[in-house]
This record gives sequence, C-alpha cells and structure tokens, in this order.
Amino acid sequence: MRDWRGKRYWLVGASEGLGAALAQKISAAGAEVIVSARNEVRLGEVVAGLPGRARALPVDVSDDASVARAAEAVGEIDGLVWLAGVYWPMSATEWKAQDATAMADINFTGAVRVIGAVLPQMVARDAGHVVLTGSLSGFRGLPGAIGYAASKAGVMALAESMQADLWRTGVQVQLANPGFIKTRLTEKNDFKMPFLMTPQEAAQEMFELMCDEGRFVRHFPLLFSYVFRLSRFLPDWIYYRLFA
Repeated sequence: MRDWRGKRYWLVGASEGLGAALAQKISAAGAEVIVSARNEVRLGEVVAGLPGRARALPVDVSDDASVARAAEAVGEIDGLVWLAGVYWPMSATEWKAQDATAMADINFTGAVRVIGAVLPQMVARDAGHVVLTGSLSGFRGLPGAIGYAASKAGVMALAESMQADLWRTGVQVQLANPGFIKTRLTEKNDFKMPFLMTPQEAAQEMFELMCDEGRFVRHFPLLFSYVFRLSRFLPDWIYYRLFA
C-alpha cells in the first residue's frame, strides 16, 4: 500500500471529470497536489475544493515551451499522472484534419512532452511514479474513433515500453484503461454507452491501482473490459463484421 503523506503529485488534465475527481482522492490521502490544464479558472475551482495542500498550474500540453515552463515551475515531484485528452467522434469517411491532428497532438504527443520533461530527473534519482491514462478503445481499431482510439493506443504502447525499460528500477509505471466516463467529452456521443461510469467511480478505480505498488495495469469496468481485451484474438473477418 502506497504511503501518500508528504508526497507531491502533478496531475496533468485535472480541470474537470476524472482528473478533478482523482485530485480529490490523492489530496485526501495526504499528498500535495499540483493540477494542470489549459483552463485556469477551472483549475482554481478544483484547488479551492481540495482538502490538502494544492496549487494550480496552467499548461498547454501541445506547446513545447509551455510544458517546459510548467515542469520547471513544478520542480521535483514524486509522481506524475497523465489525464489530458480531447475527443471528437469521427469516421474516416468524414475526416476532419484539424480535430484528428489535435487528438493525436494532445492525447499522445502531449504525454510524450510532459513525461519527457520529468522522467529524466526520476531516473537520475531512481525514484518516482508515472501513471498514464489509456482507454479500452485503444485495444483495437473502432468505428468512428479516428484520432481518439489511435492516440490512446499510442499512450498504452508508451506505458508498456516504459514499463519494459523501468520495471527493475525505482521508477514505477502504471497504466489505467477506463471505459466510458460521463464527462463533457462523452456527451458528444450519440450512441448508448454500456457500463457508463461517473468520474468519481472511475477515479476510485484509478486510485486503487495507484495504491497498489505491485501492479502495472488496470482495465475498468472489469466485465466490460473483456469485450475489448478478447477482441484482439478474433480473426479480422470476424472482428470487423462484429464491430465495424
């Protein structure tokens, strides 16, 4: 069980939804929390509602200079949690270049920027904790998910590669793969979302993962996750007839 007291955690993508709910849990556990996103007003509201030491730090994860400034302002941290993401439903038949590029640049490349700004210091002192938020949608290509599913698959592969390199070191890597969460982003969907979670429910799942120092990945909701995890073993001709 992780001891949160006296630790400093930087949550990137924590102005609302899952990030804000997770900040509540980490703060209540005794850690100092730095919350980041682009919306400075919302960040201030999140900080005002946290029970422990906390501060807001605006950052644009699509901008190298903004990430560098934020990382310098944060200083030495015990943990980084990557939660940032944007989403627009999109089919390859109705490709919107600007939105697709934004999903790739924020959801995946943004993670690379932020992790690259803090991981070298963790490796140098052989201590740290990095948590990435993937998605059940990242296991295999899905209809209407151009940009989002691909970017989340990239985050998941990034976490797995980091784990392969760091699992014998003092830097712990973890990956959370949630399903549908009721947020401003999923409100854009015009289809029924099975096993829809509240941000608080998803944050509890993620917090439990983070408390377990011996576990790398958690997929949730568990029952729903098997649909996506087992789909990887289906032959293409079956998979696309069922899912496309």
